[in-house]
Amino acid sequence: MAKFTAEDKLKAVKYYLNGKESSYKIAETMGTDNKAILKWVKQFEYHGAEAFTKPYTNYTKQFKLEVLNYMIENGTSLNETAAIFKIPEPSTISVWRRKFETQGLDALQSKKKGRLSLKKESNQHQKLSFIKGSREELEARIKQLEMENEYLKKLNALVQTKEKSPNKTKHK
Repeated sequence: MAKFTAEDKLKAVKYYLNGKESSYKIAETMGTDNKAILKWVKQFEYHGAEAFTKPYTNYTKQFKLEVLNYMIENGTSLNETAAIFKIPEPSTISVWRRKFETQGLDALQSKKKGRLSLKKESNQHQKLSFIKGSREELEARIKQLEMENEYLKKLNALVQTKEKSPNKTKHK
């Protein structure tokens, strides 16, 4: 689906509200679905032309809970609730509802986006190991050596089973 500017959306809404064209006809000329036109109309009814400006999209846990409670208490649809709270996509609310129902309130907490820096983490880990003292450092080293030992044992076992395999071809 194509992206539309705020001006395009506003123009389509005005055509629809003036009764000049149906949502199907407007959608056909714009190359979108008539449901998108109706969603824009609903957003315009609640927020005016300001509805088509990009909102801040990092919502707090409290805000998400308020949206879900409002939808349940008032029996509003996803589209109507999204229009009321100025949420660009109604599917966002259904994702919040599914997470809340399956994982509880903590699932609504926003998570940090992006990748973690491995370099910073490893440097921080090294600094902590020196700060904590020799006992923790030695325990970490023992754990690392035990893991290496287990790996080598498994590798050795795999090599031995491969050598004993009857599918081995004979060289002439």
